[in-house]
Amino acid sequence: MIHSHQITGLVLAGGRGSRMGGVDKGLQNFNSTPLALHALLRLQMQEGGLVGGQMVNANRNLAAYEAFGVPVWPDTLDGYAGPLAGFMTGLERCETPYLLTVPCDTPLFPLDLAPRLAQAFEDSSTEIAMAAAPEEDGQLRPQPVFCLLRVDLMESLLAFTHGGGRKIDRWTDQHRTVIVPFDRPGDDPRAFFNANTLAELHALEKG
Repeated sequence: MIHSHQITGLVLAGGRGSRMGGVDKGLQNFNSTPLALHALLRLQMQEGGLVGGQMVNANRNLAAYEAFGVPVWPDTLDGYAGPLAGFMTGLERCETPYLLTVPCDTPLFPLDLAPRLAQAFEDSSTEIAMAAAPEEDGQLRPQPVFCLLRVDLMESLLAFTHGGGRKIDRWTDQHRTVIVPFDRPGDDPRAFFNANTLAELHALEKG
């Protein structure tokens, strides 16, 4: 059972933003608030108070991210190695038993994300809880950047990444990973929509 403030929230903002023309995605505004700051605020608002501290994984414009008032850590792996590099950085710096990862470009992620993922840990064998959301065809699709992880997985991830592994699902498949569906009546169908382009971001703002 996961209790209040046992989770550290990590906002993943370390990518190249290539599909946004190379801009720093986490610093683009969503409803007048930088995306990464918006994500931090949603982590603070998680139901049940499960998320205590927050931090940001970023690889450029570090001073701008530090202005949000939380620790900012760049990848420890070289070469913009992708979300798993952010996972690795978060696990290395996390001081709570669990780490919750969220990307900076999905501004409507659920405010009950943490408690619903935490329910998977009522089974003591669970190591990772991963969100899944329905596609337009109704099929559930895992959302691997939305994970709740046991911090003691750090050595496993270190070995995987040092062996050249970069795909999140190939690593999570090595562990007891529980898929948590976000398809209840009342769940926002846009909750896991990630804005890859500025046009998509502006469309999401307009609802």
